[in-house]
Amino acid sequence: MRRATRVRAGGGRDMPIGGQAVLEGVMMRGVRTWSVALRAPTAEQIASPKREAPGGEIVVRSVPFSSSLRRHRVLRLPLLRGVIALGESMGIGLRALNISASVQVGDADEEISRAAWAAAVVLSLVFAIGLFFVAPVGLVSLIRKPLHSATLFWLLEGLLRTAIFLGYLLVLSRLRELRRVFEYHGAEHKAIACHEAGSALEPSEAARFSRLHPRCGTSFLLIVMIVAIFVFAPLGLPAWYWLIATRILGVPVIAGISYEIIRLAARHRERRWVALLTAPGLALQRLTTREPDLAQLAVALAALRAVLDAEGERFSASDLVGLEVVA
Repeated sequence: MRRATRVRAGGGRDMPIGGQAVLEGVMMRGVRTWSVALRAPTAEQIASPKREAPGGEIVVRSVPFSSSLRRHRVLRLPLLRGVIALGESMGIGLRALNISASVQVGDADEEISRAAWAAAVVLSLVFAIGLFFVAPVGLVSLIRKPLHSATLFWLLEGLLRTAIFLGYLLVLSRLRELRRVFEYHGAEHKAIACHEAGSALEPSEAARFSRLHPRCGTSFLLIVMIVAIFVFAPLGLPAWYWLIATRILGVPVIAGISYEIIRLAARHRERRWVALLTAPGLALQRLTTREPDLAQLAVALAALRAVLDAEGERFSASDLVGLEVVA
C-alpha cells in the first residue's frame, strides 16, 4: 500500500483550467468549454424533509463558450481585460450555480429565470461594495476631524476594510451550511493540482495534493483589499460625498489592477517574491476550503474530465489569447 504524501499547492505547471464550487458539485472552466458536475440526490432524499448529503449519481453538463477577450483586441488592454474577465467568470459561475440548484431540487431541466439571476447579481454587488468599500470609509469618516491627516485616514480605512473582509470570511467558515461547499472548493483545487502535475485523474491520486492553490479567487480578493489602500491614497480627503463616490467608482480600477498582479504572479510563480506575495492568500484559503472525501473528489474530477474531453489539452496561440482563469 502506497503511503499518501502531500504535494505542494498548485502542482507543477499552470494549466488553462479554473473552477468554482457549487451546490454539491464543482464547475470547471477550460479554454472553450465549461462543465459542471454534481452529485444528485436520490428520490428518497428529495422527498425527505431532512436532507442528507446527496447519494445519487454524478450528473455532468458541459457548455461551450467563447470569451470576448479573444474576439475583441481593445478589450485586452491592461486593466480593462481584468474587468471583462471577472465579469465573464461571474456569469459562468452564476449559470453553474443555477444548474446545481435545479439538480438539488430534483428538476435538472428547470432553471431560475435570467431576470431573477440578474437581480441576485445586482444585490450581491450592492452588498459587497457597501460592506467592503462604503462602510469602511463611512465609519472612519466619523472620526475624520480628530485625525487631522489624510494619510492616517486612508490607512485606517484600508485596515478596517481588510479586517471586515477577514471577519466576513471567518464567519462564513463557521457556518455549518457552507461546510460542504468549502469541501467541494478543496476538491476543485486538488483536482486542478493533480492535472497540473500530470498525475492520473483518480480520487485516490488527487487526494495527495494540497487543497490550497495560488490562483484561487480567495487570494485575488485579498489582493483587492490591499490594492484598494494604495489606489485611494492619492485622492486625499475630499468631502464625504466624494469619498463615497470614489469608493464605488474605483472598484473596477482596483479589480483591474489586482487582476494584473495575479496575472504577473502566475507567470513568475517560481520566483521568491511571488511566493511571498501569494503566501497570505494561501493561508487565507484555509478558511474557504476543507478537506474533501473521495466521493467529492470524484465529482470534481468528473467536471475536469468533461472539459478535457471536450477540448483536449492542446491549444493554439489564438485559443489562449487573453486567457487567465482563476482556480
